[in-house]
Amino acid sequence: MAENLKRLVSNEALRTLQEKLDSWLKEYNTNTCDQNLNHCLELIEQVAKVQGQLFGILTTAAQEGGRNDGVETIKSRLLPWLEASFTAASMGKPVDSKVPSLQDTFDRERRKDPSRRDRDAQQLDANLNSTWSQLNQVQDDLAETEKNLEETKNRSAISLLAAEEEINQLKKQLKSLQAQEDARHRNTDHRSSEKRRGEPRSSEQRRSEQRSSIKRNADQRDTEATSDYEKQLRNLKEEIAVLSAEKSGLQGRCSRSRSPSPAPRSRSRSASPSTAVKVRSPSPNRSKLSSVARKAALLSRFSDSYSQARLDAQCLLRRCIDKAETVQRIIYIATVEAFHVAKMAFRHFKIRVRKSLTPSYAGSNDFENAVSDYVVCHLDLYDSQSSVNDVIRAMNVNPKISFPPVVDFCLLSDFIQEICCIAFAMQALEPPLDIAYGADGEVFNDCKYRRSYDSDFTAPLVLYHVWPALMENDCVIMKGEAVTKRGAFMSRSRSPSPIRCGLPRF
Repeated sequence: MAENLKRLVSNEALRTLQEKLDSWLKEYNTNTCDQNLNHCLELIEQVAKVQGQLFGILTTAAQEGGRNDGVETIKSRLLPWLEASFTAASMGKPVDSKVPSLQDTFDRERRKDPSRRDRDAQQLDANLNSTWSQLNQVQDDLAETEKNLEETKNRSAISLLAAEEEINQLKKQLKSLQAQEDARHRNTDHRSSEKRRGEPRSSEQRRSEQRSSIKRNADQRDTEATSDYEKQLRNLKEEIAVLSAEKSGLQGRCSRSRSPSPAPRSRSRSASPSTAVKVRSPSPNRSKLSSVARKAALLSRFSDSYSQARLDAQCLLRRCIDKAETVQRIIYIATVEAFHVAKMAFRHFKIRVRKSLTPSYAGSNDFENAVSDYVVCHLDLYDSQSSVNDVIRAMNVNPKISFPPVVDFCLLSDFIQEICCIAFAMQALEPPLDIAYGADGEVFNDCKYRRSYDSDFTAPLVLYHVWPALMENDCVIMKGEAVTKRGAFMSRSRSPSPIRCGLPRF
């Protein structure tokens, strides 16, 4: 830059420009129009050369300052001056004294509030810190979700291995029974042939009929034993398919997880029936109850949960949430998730019972009846607290709940535990009871639901559900409750749910 500046000084362009201006001023009145224009163009060309050299020096000086140095100077002094000059030139007006000079612009910018840039920098730093905090929270949630998914996969794999092992044992027992039956047939034929040698030929027809009868009886027993084992194999295969479907569902639910429940995970889902057989005795009161009596008692408990426990849970949530719709949605989702988790726990419990009772009832036709009796007599082995933790984890990732930041779903632990116990006991009935599937926006079904008092009784669609309907196979045995309103789905916004922050339990 110093060399360019020296060359500009040595050319003495500015001094020559002043001399030409003085000479032109003296000769202006005597010159022709063409001569004056030529003088003016020469001066413009000389000024342009000087400006080109100055802009070159400006570029070199800016490059020597680094990446960011000089930016404020160019913004505060050069750009405003260029804007005012070129605006005046484009409009055909001369640049008068009102156009601010470079020094005036610089002085005006310097007199502005110097703390504005500091405030902008502080705001940017705060935004950056907030972004980093959210990123760390998302990473923590992702790690916890992966951990939960791995634990779920391990449990499912263990259940599948246990079922496969039980199938292999049943196949071995079936082969052993078939071998015993074949050996017994051979011995029977051998004894029959020996008796035929000592008997007169007149009784040959009678012995043939006896032999045919014995063979038919043996074939009938073989067929019954084979059909019994095939039935058990089909049941085990169906349970394996159910477990595989549950595993896929759990993997999908855990991949959408944002934050796990703060409730601790219990050691196991339920007590092992193999150890319980040695230390527990069947409950005499429960074992004497018939299926009809147990069903009536469970229906009464379910009705009490709707009329009393649900209202108590609403009172707890209304202390933290003002919107009644959100409270009712939370309770309905808690009920649905409780039934889902309880059904899964019952299937796992029944599989463990079958595995424990197989050695004692090998080859018996009463195996399924023994399993059902044991389950009914030992319903108190159900680990309901573990199911409560699973339900709370599922509610924390349910997209229909707006995650109010001032409430913890652990407030509903007692309500969820009662629903889980009812749902678990309903699976032991014959046939089992379950709740109806409900979706927001479905057509209102008067056979399944009652309208809430604040519903629009002319609306055909369900806005949201308050309580699920109870089903036996495809028949409704207890109606649920739903809210219907017109135009609700068009007016509702689709804004994403806010991220729920970790809060201490109440």
